[in-house]
Amino acid sequence: MHRAHTAFSLALSPMAHKNFATWLLKSSSSQQMAKVTAAAAVRTYNSAAAEPFANGSTASYVEEMYNAWLRDPTSVHTSWDAYFRSNSYVSPPNLAPVQANTLPLTAFNFGGAVAGAAPDSKTIDDHLAVQAIIRSYQIRGHNIAHLDPLEINTPELPGNSSTKSIYANFSFGEQDMDRQFKLPSTTFIGGDEASLPLKEILNRLENVYCNKIGVEFMFINSLEQCNWIRKRFETPGVLNFSPEEKRLILARLTRATGFEAFLAKKYSSEKRFGLEGCEIMIPALKEIIDVSTELGVESVIMGMPHRGRLNTLANVCRKPLNQIFTQFAGLEAADDGSGDVKYHLGTYIERLNRVTNKNIRLAVVANPSHLEAVDPVVQGKTRAEQFYRGDQEGKKVMSILIHGDAAFCGQGVVYETMHLSDLPDYTTHGTIHVVANNQIGFTTDPRFSRSSPYCTDVARVVNAPIFHVNADDPEAVMHVCKVAAEWRATFHKDCVIDLVGYRRNGHNEIDEPMFTQPLMYQKIRKHKNCLDLYADKLIAEGTVTAEEVKSVAAKYENICEEAFALAKTETHVKYKDWLDSPWSGFFEGKDPLKVAPTGVKEETLIHIGNRFSSPPPNAAEFVIHKGLLRVLAARKAMVDEKVADWALGEAMAFGSLLKEGIHVRLSGQDVERGTFSHRHHVLHHQLVDKATYNSLQHMYPDQAPYSVSNSSLSEYAVLGFEHGYSMTNPNALVLWEAQFGDFSNTAQSIIDQFISSGQSKWVRQSGLVMLLPHGMEGMGPEHSSCRVERFLQMSSDDPDYFPPESDEFGVRQLHDINWIVANCSTPANYYHILRRQIALPFRKPLILCTPKSLLRHPEAKSPFSEMSEGSEFQRIIPDNGPAGQNPSNVKKVVFCSGRVYYDLTKTRREKQLEGEIAIVRVEQISPFPFDLVKEQANLYKNAELVWAQEEHKNQGSWTYVQPRFLTALNHSRDVSQSDEQSSSTNTTTTTDHTNHESDTDSDSKSKPWLSRMFAAPNSSTGGDPKDPAQTLGGDFNAAKHFDLKNVRHDFNRPAGIAAAPGARIAKTGRKISYVGRACGASTATGSKAQHIRELNALLNDAIST
Repeated sequence: MHRAHTAFSLALSPMAHKNFATWLLKSSSSQQMAKVTAAAAVRTYNSAAAEPFANGSTASYVEEMYNAWLRDPTSVHTSWDAYFRSNSYVSPPNLAPVQANTLPLTAFNFGGAVAGAAPDSKTIDDHLAVQAIIRSYQIRGHNIAHLDPLEINTPELPGNSSTKSIYANFSFGEQDMDRQFKLPSTTFIGGDEASLPLKEILNRLENVYCNKIGVEFMFINSLEQCNWIRKRFETPGVLNFSPEEKRLILARLTRATGFEAFLAKKYSSEKRFGLEGCEIMIPALKEIIDVSTELGVESVIMGMPHRGRLNTLANVCRKPLNQIFTQFAGLEAADDGSGDVKYHLGTYIERLNRVTNKNIRLAVVANPSHLEAVDPVVQGKTRAEQFYRGDQEGKKVMSILIHGDAAFCGQGVVYETMHLSDLPDYTTHGTIHVVANNQIGFTTDPRFSRSSPYCTDVARVVNAPIFHVNADDPEAVMHVCKVAAEWRATFHKDCVIDLVGYRRNGHNEIDEPMFTQPLMYQKIRKHKNCLDLYADKLIAEGTVTAEEVKSVAAKYENICEEAFALAKTETHVKYKDWLDSPWSGFFEGKDPLKVAPTGVKEETLIHIGNRFSSPPPNAAEFVIHKGLLRVLAARKAMVDEKVADWALGEAMAFGSLLKEGIHVRLSGQDVERGTFSHRHHVLHHQLVDKATYNSLQHMYPDQAPYSVSNSSLSEYAVLGFEHGYSMTNPNALVLWEAQFGDFSNTAQSIIDQFISSGQSKWVRQSGLVMLLPHGMEGMGPEHSSCRVERFLQMSSDDPDYFPPESDEFGVRQLHDINWIVANCSTPANYYHILRRQIALPFRKPLILCTPKSLLRHPEAKSPFSEMSEGSEFQRIIPDNGPAGQNPSNVKKVVFCSGRVYYDLTKTRREKQLEGEIAIVRVEQISPFPFDLVKEQANLYKNAELVWAQEEHKNQGSWTYVQPRFLTALNHSRDVSQSDEQSSSTNTTTTTDHTNHESDTDSDSKSKPWLSRMFAAPNSSTGGDPKDPAQTLGGDFNAAKHFDLKNVRHDFNRPAGIAAAPGARIAKTGRKISYVGRACGASTATGSKAQHIRELNALLNDAIST
């Protein structure tokens, strides 16, 4: 079942045979060389397919021979020389003409031909047929290789296995089996021998291509690479292992098998997603690492799904076993966070590789249940580490990705990630993909889970060689892994190892597979595991004794028992022990609540502005588009006026960080120019292809590197890549920009599972910035909203909790939140919030709604004074006009966020209500600025409070800000709640936590929140139902505070600041009203006229008294 059911059509063949040689048929012709037909593997619903000699892949082989003949007639077999001299072959038009060879045919010895005479037609035909046989083995031998350990779905050809059928189909007789045939230059089966008997040729080809290894490589369009692979598999003796090497394989396989057996014995009822049936993957990974380390690799970054993860951590990374066993105990955590299940956790280890005696750094990246989502994250982390090490060819840092068979062909992110492999700003210079192919996807057979013969066919699109191997043959697996590691080191390209095994248990250890795969699992129950099979083989050949095998197994079991005993002494788990990306020294010696200044000297701004607005130094030679000359002139004029628009403000943020040694990387679709043609960081020579100039790379002689990279047309993989990049070094500003904000929803798995909850689950911080163009501007339902409501919904700050006011109020909020969501309205605030990402003493993701129309809005400019020393990011921008100067005269305060502010001010100006209506901008939406909202509300004590937004009522920020406004307006003490605290994840992790939360103990004293949930409104535990503090905005404080004794605090509330039981908000009665569009299913109307009507209605409602 390692490939979908296939049928092998034998066109014109009266005598089909199991062996591959019988796929090749010959019909003689006196006019031209024999037409050799090869049967292709096709799906059962396809018609028979035959490949003529001069078509398809065979034609490219003939061209190879013809090119070699043109260079040197003696370099090809005499049969080819005769064929080309006979003018039967017409060279393709792209081949350069050469002078015809004039050597007589009698100058060459044709083996069986009489010396001094031209070879006859049969001799030529026979030699060509043999060469076609060799090539067809290379192309299709994998189709009938013995890859399935269970042998339950290996396609069989009709006919018998008689040797006679091989040569009979080629008009060969028994007497021909001993005939010598010269071997072509495209095979290495002869070793040092230039020719072999036909029988030996067939036997060697069978052993190489149709045994326990199947090689797919002939689709690669590089002769050098194809020959390299041929040599690694065809050279005689490549699968010979020394006794020491065999004992090492046995020892590693013993540890892999013993680990799973130990867990099954000690934790029989626990899910662990064991590796039984594919245990050889552990020695395989170790072989890849050993060979790579020997070839110069110093750091390996791995990504993998749940299956086999614990075994990999234990036996590949050598994670202390007691730490792994502690994860099964269900203990409380010693540090903050929700944690994650044990088979999702990552790790980071630096250790000595005992085989190569070299130090190696191993990291396994933590991942969610979303299969393959970790792939681009690993690639981004790998690329970043290569960048910081100056490893421009991937010689020091590499990635290994482990996949499941169903996910590898089923998940689109695999294809997206592979298409990054050769892109200049995304390549990791070769990844080794290992497919743990258990021939089933949960309960789904391959014939229902893919439309291709192999699960690995997706890799063909990037010319990656694919090595299929039977997981029950450890030595074949080790050879394939060695070749894969050498391939990557040689060509710096991806390759795939398809490790065909099986899954001994169900999807997990408590799942019953016999429901859906009864025949398969009947066979599995009777099948010996790989360790037993290999041990029996080594014992039979005298490499080891039975006592040695038992001794190795017993030794490892004792190691596990000692670690198990140590784990039982632990009282807490420590999430930091599972960190996959440690930042050495970053958090040390810092005040965790102190933010460095974000303003810079004015001369720095002027310098950056001048450089950014100037053409290349060789402007006379570098021809710039006339439109860009106007853009540069406009920027220069702004610098002279000491004001900045959006693009200039962004460039000043980047340039000032580069000056300070902070690496900046901006990635996404069309980011070099900018979707809206506003950025233009890369100038293109109008007359010379690929000649470009980037001024931000030339700001200062000793600046940090700046990278701006147009990505492939992918959001999922590219956002994951940039997230992985941001994990490697905190001292870098990494930004991903969506072409339009709503395109981020195709990367939802990365957003939900990594960015919003990564710190809570894996104590892993990231300072990634997501730039999401956002704004209702009449462009229709698409390209309008970045769905900011979704990001706000996942923010972990508590809507009912007003943190204690202090000088560190704002930074403490940032420290406790899972991410930051902002919608800036000025270039200066955009500049500051970008610089603040680096100024913070910790790292948080930043979700930034960016403008479209404001990019060129004449009022959306900021003076340099708002970016220079002493200035900082403003969470709220108050009204500084007549309304703010005379707050007692204000009748209405309109709170808003983002670009709608400019529409509101225009309407207010037209209605001449500047003194009666104040407009306050909430720039940082989450964490919510409770303190500043309270301050503004107190400033306008008698005014009506309104929230205005351009999005529909059920979208945008309203549902997020409404309860928080109520808390801010009515604040005196902590607001009580009747459910669990806000969190960035949707659950806790261990069964211990679950038991505390779902305890059905009837003792209401231990669960006051539960008893008060169902208490009568006028009971002693409830309160007056007419109390406006309870009815205002809903009954969010109708119960007393949740008992948190048995639930761990999350990031949103500092320890020790819980409210007193029964606390209620003050009865001020103030509220905030909504002004804007009604609820809707779509983000915006498709009609420009309707959009204008809705916008005008919004503005009229907001700007009225």
